[in-house]
Amino acid sequence: MSLKVAFQMDPMDAVDIDADSTFRIALEAQGRGHRLFFYTPDDLAYREGRVTAHGHEIALRRVRGDHMDPGPGTEIDLGEWDVVWLRQDPPFDMGYITTTHLLDLLKPSTLVVNDPFWVRNYPEKLLVLRFPDLIPPTTIARSLRCLREFKDAHGDIIIKPLYGNGGIGVLRLGPNDHNLAALHEFFVSVSREPLIAQKFLPSVTEGDKRIILVEGEPVGAINRLPRPGEIRSNMHVGGQASRTALTDREREICSAIGPTLRETGQIFVGIDVIGGYLTEINLTSPTGIQEIERFDGTNVATLIWEAIEAKFARSPKSGRAGDADDADP
Repeated sequence: MSLKVAFQMDPMDAVDIDADSTFRIALEAQGRGHRLFFYTPDDLAYREGRVTAHGHEIALRRVRGDHMDPGPGTEIDLGEWDVVWLRQDPPFDMGYITTTHLLDLLKPSTLVVNDPFWVRNYPEKLLVLRFPDLIPPTTIARSLRCLREFKDAHGDIIIKPLYGNGGIGVLRLGPNDHNLAALHEFFVSVSREPLIAQKFLPSVTEGDKRIILVEGEPVGAINRLPRPGEIRSNMHVGGQASRTALTDREREICSAIGPTLRETGQIFVGIDVIGGYLTEINLTSPTGIQEIERFDGTNVATLIWEAIEAKFARSPKSGRAGDADDADP
């Protein structure tokens, strides 16, 4: 099976080829004989009944500083391609949400990964609310009164932007910290969105585990350790990945959320677990597959493509898979 695969992502020339999950997924696709096309969200458009993208077909190689050969710029009709990957990084703002509406128009003829309807409706810090028994004490509010009451109840809390990413804006307010009002004043001056507050989990010093699920089944994990003096373990801010294995509690969490992920077409998902508590379910642009492959040899990209190819084989469009003569507009 040879598929025509388009990637909606941040610029490919800027990725870290030894860490970026999209690069690894695309390299695996190329090795399986699929055609690759890349474009940025700014080059997605709706044009009189068609969803189009301007970008480049591309060849990849694992050579630092020389990892891509783009073809000439061209516009394609995404409805004539087999698979579209939604892989740009957050922030999860109205620009991001608009792309999910446009990509929704491609279904069912084109397989969009992950399903954009549910990516839009299940942001990472909100989907976890459907599993209250698995998460730490949590509140989401814009009201300073509600946030004060939460801090009074739990003493030591984490507060962060509801739609942030990469650890940006994550703050700890300890029992003797009196900055909540000032921080609230700052946040509401720059955003109309609520904040999310959670009880601080001291076990974060032992790591924040990223678990990768493919079609709702766990396939590997890494433990991300914060730098000394930090509470954030995100690799974007210097967290260090290490090898790990799943605990019984973590398998219980995966079993609880797996059916929801499968039912909503979420093929590639990363969840975050601290001290046995589920803190996020990442549908937008999860990472970590290259680290898993280095630590334990599990080729997550292969598992992802096996799932996509099987799903595509069952789709109405499967009859034209591999038709390299399909003309792009």
